[in-house]
Amino acid sequence: MAKTSLCDEAEQNLQTSLASFFKFVLAMEDIHALLAPMRLPANERVMHTLVTDPELLDPIDPFAPSFPMNAARLVSRLTKRPGGEMVAVVLRPCEIRALIELVKLKQGDMENIIIVGIDCPGAFKNTDYVEFAGENPETAAERFLAGALSGETKFDGGVEISAACRACTHPVPQGADLSIGIFGLDSDRQFLVSADTEKGKALFDRLGLSGCDVPDSRREAIDSLLSVRREFQKEMMDDIQKKTNTPEKLATYLSGCINCYNCRVACPVCYCRECVFVTDVFDHDPFQYLRWARRKGMIKMPTDTVFYHITRMAHISTACVGCGQCSNACPNDIGLSELFIASASTSQSAFDYEAGRSLEEDPPLTVFREDEFDDVVEVNH
Repeated sequence: MAKTSLCDEAEQNLQTSLASFFKFVLAMEDIHALLAPMRLPANERVMHTLVTDPELLDPIDPFAPSFPMNAARLVSRLTKRPGGEMVAVVLRPCEIRALIELVKLKQGDMENIIIVGIDCPGAFKNTDYVEFAGENPETAAERFLAGALSGETKFDGGVEISAACRACTHPVPQGADLSIGIFGLDSDRQFLVSADTEKGKALFDRLGLSGCDVPDSRREAIDSLLSVRREFQKEMMDDIQKKTNTPEKLATYLSGCINCYNCRVACPVCYCRECVFVTDVFDHDPFQYLRWARRKGMIKMPTDTVFYHITRMAHISTACVGCGQCSNACPNDIGLSELFIASASTSQSAFDYEAGRSLEEDPPLTVFREDEFDDVVEVNH
């Protein structure tokens, strides 16, 4: 059974209270570092930062609506070889789910980390965050939460929470050792700390937190948010189906692709050391392009964009956690997250699998099940 505690903020705001909380965590003798989103001193951009000195945690900003990368990739780097020292990592729900997939793919390890999950109201695209933060980035999280926790998705200047976040049905962390909750609470006054694992419960006790029941308002707020997001997700998937349900429509949808491969680099579960698309396999001879052009009268350049995205869908759709970083990284603003979320939903439903749900579930196609897809192979047991 989970342990929960309400932390009052008194005269402080949420960010100041969280800074104090994480200073206490990092000051513990057996926790050697903390990985968390922080405002950088040079330009106030929010980036994940590895901190070893508790006194440097004042700019910590985990609820800023900035999501420059999925930090599962960073945790993978910190854990895929034995390090021996304990690191606390502050992650959004989709980052936890991506990390779980990477661990199952032998690209990371949970032994020397403590996962601190946070409720996630969503985030903006990178460029939209810069516009929203403006000249007051230190107040961006406070301004964002005031609207997002009231159900707003569009903010001053017309910036909008990303489509991937509005379609996400996992706004509450699962698989975390310790969780920080704000849904259903007055985030100006308090936040909820929950411990769900033995590692988390041990830390909860050492922090001296007093137990409490989860307020009814929290469950109501989460249910309301999920209802809105499921409706948006359905509309989004219906729309993407109409826009890409033929090869011609898919080619049109992806026509802005320039083969920069930013989406592959940003994807947290695309982990191959060498991608076939950056080898000489697709380094065609000049005459080949001319031959293709003569055959049809013209060809769009570069030529391999649709095949590239279809290959990525086949490769990672069973592991996709819908974080939206593919769209975030696209220089031409192609709605890749909508396409991949729809593809992943179909693939994962076919295998009764949900990426990042549990470390105990084997990824599809890595195990053989006799009773799988009987209607396709027409095998009678």
